[in-house]
Amino acid sequence: MSRPYPFTAVVGQDDLRLALLLNAVSPAVGGVLVRGEKGTAKSTAVRALSALLPEVGVVPGCRFSCDPVAPDPACPDGPHEPGEGTARPARMVELPVGASEDRLVGALDIERALAEGVKAFEPGLLAAAHRGILYVDEVNLLHDHLVDLLLDAAAMGASYVEREGVSVRHAARFLLVGTMNPEEGELRPQLLDRFGLTVEVAASREPDQRVEVVRRRLAYDDDPAGFTGRWAQEERAVRARIVAARELLPSVRLGDGALRQIAATCAAFEVDGMRADIVMARTATALAAWAGRTDVLAEDVRQAALLALPHRRRRNPFDAPGLDEDKLDQTLEEFSGDDDPDPDGGGGGGGGGGQPSPDEGPQGGDTAARPEAGEGGEPQASGSAEQSAVRAAEPFRTKALSVPGIGQGAAGRRSRARTEHGRTTGARRPRGALTKLHLAATVRAAAPHQRARGRTGPGLLLRRDDLRQTVREGHESNLVLFVVDASGSMAARQRMGAVKGAVLSLLLDAYQRRDKVGLVTFRGSAAEVALPPTSSVDAAAARLESLPTGGRTPLAAGLLKAHEVLRVERLRDAARRALVVVVTDGRATGGPEPLLLAAKAAGLFAADEVASVVVDCESGPVRLGLAGKLAGELGGTAVTLDELRADSIAGLVKDVQGSRRAA
Repeated sequence: MSRPYPFTAVVGQDDLRLALLLNAVSPAVGGVLVRGEKGTAKSTAVRALSALLPEVGVVPGCRFSCDPVAPDPACPDGPHEPGEGTARPARMVELPVGASEDRLVGALDIERALAEGVKAFEPGLLAAAHRGILYVDEVNLLHDHLVDLLLDAAAMGASYVEREGVSVRHAARFLLVGTMNPEEGELRPQLLDRFGLTVEVAASREPDQRVEVVRRRLAYDDDPAGFTGRWAQEERAVRARIVAARELLPSVRLGDGALRQIAATCAAFEVDGMRADIVMARTATALAAWAGRTDVLAEDVRQAALLALPHRRRRNPFDAPGLDEDKLDQTLEEFSGDDDPDPDGGGGGGGGGGQPSPDEGPQGGDTAARPEAGEGGEPQASGSAEQSAVRAAEPFRTKALSVPGIGQGAAGRRSRARTEHGRTTGARRPRGALTKLHLAATVRAAAPHQRARGRTGPGLLLRRDDLRQTVREGHESNLVLFVVDASGSMAARQRMGAVKGAVLSLLLDAYQRRDKVGLVTFRGSAAEVALPPTSSVDAAAARLESLPTGGRTPLAAGLLKAHEVLRVERLRDAARRALVVVVTDGRATGGPEPLLLAAKAAGLFAADEVASVVVDCESGPVRLGLAGKLAGELGGTAVTLDELRADSIAGLVKDVQGSRRAA
């Protein structure tokens, strides 16, 4: 049996450890989302926490971990009579990124339910995590519908499984911990709001602390038993402190003054809804209990705000996380109440708003600045020198761009696809386990065989061959690859600002539709992959913001580089279809016959039937129409910057004319 790394041996990461301990004291806080770069002890700290939790008593033989003192009256394995139980360690259950819905919530044996009338239920991970920890690594990569199910169960304390009129409900109360690397994409704001607390973690830049991290890790790897034994006393002390804080928690008083500070803080930071106020109140109460006090102080409210509010202030992926601590202190001072007890009367001090450090053991010791947009001017010549980056214009709501046909990629909101969720479009024989029964098709398949099976009276005799799986159509996410012309012909400052604003708008649209994005730029004599395909649209926005312009227009090089990116990405994920968005005026300069070379490069996309859109950035009274010609060579369509807007009059006229021609 492997021994987890001791919680108290984790070096630094005070906010992370405190947030985890507060949830251990009061699961009502609502879990914690840990954001940070790879290699920052996120998973290590979560796994170590499970060893600190007190043992739980369970009803013998109950698959749903019912408490023997107060068993769940609706337990599927019940009913249980209150009485003596058996004690076992609290579990930590891990939810893998590729888990199915049935693996998460459990599965009903639909075949037995229909053919035999037996309600056979196989519990899922939510049942296994009841009264323990449910850990979701890379939660931002989990399918949205699974995140919804997960957070609904965490909020309600129960899981409901519905299959063709057969339903099962069981208790599911657990400490929810999610970890994520923001570089791989963000969670939707409404899902961020469902996590009680959030913590940003990063590797220490202090050499002494980094040395201590390496020293402890090497010692643990060489002798796990000996290393954990040396930290056993500190582990027992923290475990006892959790138990004491849990017992003290019902006695903690949250006064009107502290409530006013909580409400004023949430209002000052313009946090939507009331969940933040409730989470802050629960967190401040848990902080007081953890400090051994029965009264909530202003320092508890301050620390609760730092943990509960930053992720609730992000309204789109381009908002920077964090909280203005000066504004926080000013708000708390302005609304300080007179009913708070003497702050010197209890609770030890420490980092992070005066809260005691959770670690009682020994301790060892480029984004470019955004320039202001300049005045409008004439475009530079194609051979002009590089210009500094230009600020993007304000983003807008774009027209819906999609890949034609029906795909089978990851769930999203852009193009049509066969998915597990969506509207029913037909039925087929199941391939493997039956998940979504198409009842009408099953009945139609069984009906002609009833006399041969000896059924003459009412009712229907079903066999496995009769079962039909529902075929559903929903929407998938795509890889949206931006190929942006950054040459001198695009370099007029107002013009490039409008181009960046358009790309920023498309990036925001890609975020809302759950797409992966990539960015290829070309200028001078070559093209480069400014951002490999990723789910982090804010990373793409940052690269776009610092994008310089100038030089010739190697259009063919840009298209060839994009084609290579798509080739590699198809090897990694063949099911995800691509949409290429070329942002250019269509001019090509540099080298012999640049337009001919660009046309040949575009023909590669047409031969591979890659969906493409050319955003025509040409302006002025005299236009060459090269972008439209490029779109034809790509086998795609062309839109102007004005037509890209969802509320564009020009785009509306074009759509109407297109529909008339189709008719």
